[in-house]
Amino acid sequence: MTSRLASQVVNRILSIKPLANLAKSQARKMMIERAERIGVHWRKEAQALRQRDLEAEMAKVINPQLIYPEYYVCSFHAYETGNLNWEAATEVEAAAHAVHATIWPNAGAQGDAMLRKSYHDILKASLSVAPRDIADLGCSVGMSTFALQQVYPQAKLTGVDLSPYFLAIANLRSQERNADINWKHAPAESTGLPAASFDLVSIFLMCHELPQVATLKIFREARRLLRPNGHIAIMDMNPKSEVYAKMPPYILTLLKSTEPYIDEYFTLDMEEALVGAGFEKPVITPNSPRHRTIIAKVN
Repeated sequence: MTSRLASQVVNRILSIKPLANLAKSQARKMMIERAERIGVHWRKEAQALRQRDLEAEMAKVINPQLIYPEYYVCSFHAYETGNLNWEAATEVEAAAHAVHATIWPNAGAQGDAMLRKSYHDILKASLSVAPRDIADLGCSVGMSTFALQQVYPQAKLTGVDLSPYFLAIANLRSQERNADINWKHAPAESTGLPAASFDLVSIFLMCHELPQVATLKIFREARRLLRPNGHIAIMDMNPKSEVYAKMPPYILTLLKSTEPYIDEYFTLDMEEALVGAGFEKPVITPNSPRHRTIIAKVN
């Protein structure tokens, strides 16, 4: 079966709600079991976080006037209310370790750190001058933001995300780390941040979670945020990877059941989209067997 035909079959299966719900349940079960096997205590860690005063942390970061884009208020990652709940927020860190455990043979719990390093190595080699101000769009619970801060400790970091639940965890973690980071509850396509105020806009594993129209708007917003000679850097799934081309239909079904916009991401011409948003032709570099890093300079 060709990958295109397999994708069509999977889409038909997922259009049947009971089958879609079963696929989501199986995908979640598989991830939790993988996490526990590699020594990541998914349930225990999530429960420990839920014992903290997360509502108080949310109150510090939430924008109560924010209107969520329609594409965002749907099921993501096997959570019925997507990223707008405590269950999703308290499980992000464990999920990241579980998902990335299989990227490289025997990577296990170190797979996540290896993936981030592979991105940062390309980033450091591509930027001749260390950025002073960095915007991390779609920062989630801050894992990508903290990782960038370690690479560029002198830079001022701003993390932007649509989920106040995720940002509550990010704010909690930044206090634990004594990390001075500005958390912004806003859509990445309309951040409200000042124009020409950043040297680097980083987007780590967000584009595959977006419809194409949102991605195009975010690229234009990134262009607005960047100073002359600034860069956008994107790390995400690589549609040209053999891993996805050869993915068994069963696994593809589980993947698609938790990623509603993945077809739109896989068919988006990122080079054309970035050039159209005001960037120079990007450099695209595979950084793992199934991920790529895309870096483009302001035109």
